[in-house]
Amino acid sequence: MSEFSWESEQQHHPPAPEHEPEQSSASATVALSASDFAALEERIVRAVELVRRERQLRSEAEARAASAEARVEQADSGLREQMASADDLRKELAALRTERNEVRERVERLLSQLDALEL
Repeated sequence: MSEFSWESEQQHHPPAPEHEPEQSSASATVALSASDFAALEERIVRAVELVRRERQLRSEAEARAASAEARVEQADSGLREQMASADDLRKELAALRTERNEVRERVERLLSQLDALEL
């Protein structure tokens, strides 16, 4: 940017006549440097704002990610509990079916014994 500014300054202002003192050339350089400095300062301020905004967005994204991870972990934990409960219920159901079959067999034996007594 400073090259462009320098070139544009040279195009707008004709070179100083040779009979002018070197001080006017130095003041033009100082003015150019001040202009460049102001432009640089503006770019730095914009860069700082951009970094600040990006850090804030990153912080917010990290907070959302942490929240999502916590929810996933909670859901995973709940799912594990439900699966354990479902396994327990399956085992209980199998035990109840086995018990029902045993009771049915005992009742059938008792009924067959009762039938044998009536003969």
